[in-house]
Amino acid sequence: MTIHTFTPERYWPFFGADQPALRVADGDTVITTTVDAWGGDPQGVKVTSGTNPQSGPFFIEGAQPGDTLAVTLERLAPNRSTGYTRAALAPHMVIPELVPSLPPNSTITWQIDLAANTARPGAPVAGAAARAYPLQPMLGCLGVAPGGGQVISSATSGPYGGNMDYRGFQAGVTAYFPVFQPGALFCLGDGHALQGDGEIVGTGIEVSFDVQFSLRLLKGKRINWPRGENASHIFTLGNARPLEEALQYATSEMYAWLQEDGRLDAVSASQILGMCVEYEIGNVFDPAYTVVCKLNKQALAQAG
Repeated sequence: MTIHTFTPERYWPFFGADQPALRVADGDTVITTTVDAWGGDPQGVKVTSGTNPQSGPFFIEGAQPGDTLAVTLERLAPNRSTGYTRAALAPHMVIPELVPSLPPNSTITWQIDLAANTARPGAPVAGAAARAYPLQPMLGCLGVAPGGGQVISSATSGPYGGNMDYRGFQAGVTAYFPVFQPGALFCLGDGHALQGDGEIVGTGIEVSFDVQFSLRLLKGKRINWPRGENASHIFTLGNARPLEEALQYATSEMYAWLQEDGRLDAVSASQILGMCVEYEIGNVFDPAYTVVCKLNKQALAQAG
């Protein structure tokens, strides 16, 4: 197992097969950086263009279609003192009658105190809302190259991962992705110092990141949609529009997981889901929405 320290020289506003930026082996660790969603580096200088520029792609030796790539997020840390959000709720987040009352969609600068682990919004946010908010660093985008040689914008998401904006992708989480292309070609970016469910203003607190992650290859393990686990839960993600289709994909993936790895029969899997399932909303701003289907590990342990 090798630890690679990688400094990106180019960034990619898409997920898709391309020349790898770095070749790594099963079990390796990568230490690298990401730019913010608008291409800003740790000095706040715009160094690249496009939506959600990604660091990578990382080619995992031996990865082939039909395998699963496990990515453990070991460290996610903002690396500068300013971040940015949009000022207004997205118009489709409210009823039509409220749209005219929304504020102008300008940009708000947030001051990030790395020592105190907080961020505070600048003007025009005022009063109690201008308090310091505890940071919860997360990645908005991560995933592998899609199947069929596709190249897909990092503004959206699909079975390969992508712009899911799930606040659960924090340090300590392991994410699982189906491999569609040789080498998997893993990319990541779009760091948020803080974001609520749904990314309903169209951004989190957008900032560049220091990142450390490790990679494991599960040979011959076939999954259909991204999965993940943390200390308390396992979860699956569906990316689609309308929202109920995303929910169906996420639920179907969890249903399959319980039967394949949990070795539960169809009735038992149905009942555990029916009584214990938890749902969260990832991205509902961009072209494909994200629904997260979760199960508490304690509930699974009780089920044997």
